[in-house]
Amino acid sequence: MSIKQLIIIVLAATIICWIIWWLVIFQIDPTNSGIFGFILFYLSLFFALLGTLFLITFSFRRAFNKMDMEYKIVGASFRQSFVFALVPVIVLFLQGHGLLTWWNIILLIIALGALEFFFLSYKRQI
Repeated sequence: MSIKQLIIIVLAATIICWIIWWLVIFQIDPTNSGIFGFILFYLSLFFALLGTLFLITFSFRRAFNKMDMEYKIVGASFRQSFVFALVPVIVLFLQGHGLLTWWNIILLIIALGALEFFFLSYKRQI
């Protein structure tokens, strides 16, 4: 798959996820839908943010870092967009359950920072 095909597929999937998220917001009643409505809300928001952030980080990396191979740029962009998309979803989940405190946010930032540090320091043995 070429980079152009990847970008087109990610863009189409991101648009679909944003549409699904807006439909969930305006069409699903959380009091009647049960857990299915909340799962659909969080998953559609996560994937919409993941695609949007991937497209943004990939565009910046490709524009400003011409020396790296494109598959490395894709991997780094996906990894960072995954972490950045996870933060607001976890914060909204904690807020929805009344568990959002300042120390939970600090723990979340430390855990995601440690995860990013692990991926940066991990080198594949060939």
